[in-house]
Amino acid sequence: MSFILEKRIKVADNLYLSPMGCGTWAWGNRFLWGYTPQRDEELQRVFNLLVSQGVTWFDTGDSYGTGKFKGRSETLLGKFSRDYRGDHQDEIVIATKLAPYPWRLTPDSLVKAYNQSAARVGRSIDLVQLHWSPANYFPWQEKPMLEGLAQLYHQGKVKAIGLSNYGPKNLLRAYNYLLDRGVKISTLQIQYSLLSTHPFVKLGLKELCQQLDIKIIAYSPLALGLLTGKYWDENILPSGVRGALFRQLLPAVKPLLYTLKEIAQNNGKTMAQVAINWCICKGTIPIPGAKTLQQAQENLGALCWRLSAAEVVELDRVALSLKRQMIQNIFQTG
Repeated sequence: MSFILEKRIKVADNLYLSPMGCGTWAWGNRFLWGYTPQRDEELQRVFNLLVSQGVTWFDTGDSYGTGKFKGRSETLLGKFSRDYRGDHQDEIVIATKLAPYPWRLTPDSLVKAYNQSAARVGRSIDLVQLHWSPANYFPWQEKPMLEGLAQLYHQGKVKAIGLSNYGPKNLLRAYNYLLDRGVKISTLQIQYSLLSTHPFVKLGLKELCQQLDIKIIAYSPLALGLLTGKYWDENILPSGVRGALFRQLLPAVKPLLYTLKEIAQNNGKTMAQVAINWCICKGTIPIPGAKTLQQAQENLGALCWRLSAAEVVELDRVALSLKRQMIQNIFQTG
């Protein structure tokens, strides 16, 4: 029986997304997530489980994968989708993000980047997003990148286009620029979680996206794993950069973790499931990552139910009272 009893979300005329997707940043990333090719069989099982249960869309990026594994996430998604046989097979959606690298200076350079991504995936890509805005450092580069997105859409290479890490000022400017070229922005992807409320509270993105009919995709809804409940003790933390970051954040965010734990127990859910469900209740489409079958199964448990309005308000209250939150993406613009 499918976990998904909810309607898919229409983001463009011929593109529908399940109410939760799967982020694949870890699928090829050694630096932060310790990827090795030995994980590929497990990742295939993750993919198969999610699709079979109705979570049919996967978000990647052409910058995902470190060192010799650059582009690995796109390559794995292509292989997994080709090898999958089962329920919802025809509903699989792949979204990627193209990075506005400094050497990508023309619309054609972005189209070329798309072609390289599509070659790795082995099929056309349904939703293509600009990974971040260069407005903060190379503002003159932005229009060529947006023009490249418009060309991809008009050439019929993609079903929809989106942006990522855009604040309201740059989003509105990009929206009007593309609308003049007959293209509508369908999605905006932002860092959003109970430990990253900045885009909604400080930037006011929710209201603008509602006005423009842009669906919001929430990446890192579990705050790199800090909201899963696995890390209470400062002596038992993940290695590397994540561990160092969690060590700084833990003392300040424990009130939220305690609240999450209590609400999870009241609902017979895990803390991770509550944190993901909160993102859905706030009107976003979350894309938690999953490296193991157990993580994928847990993420699925965030669906088919909703927190009460009172529980959402309580989580909001505690989250906004924290003295520290997760660091913001350096590429987020205003």
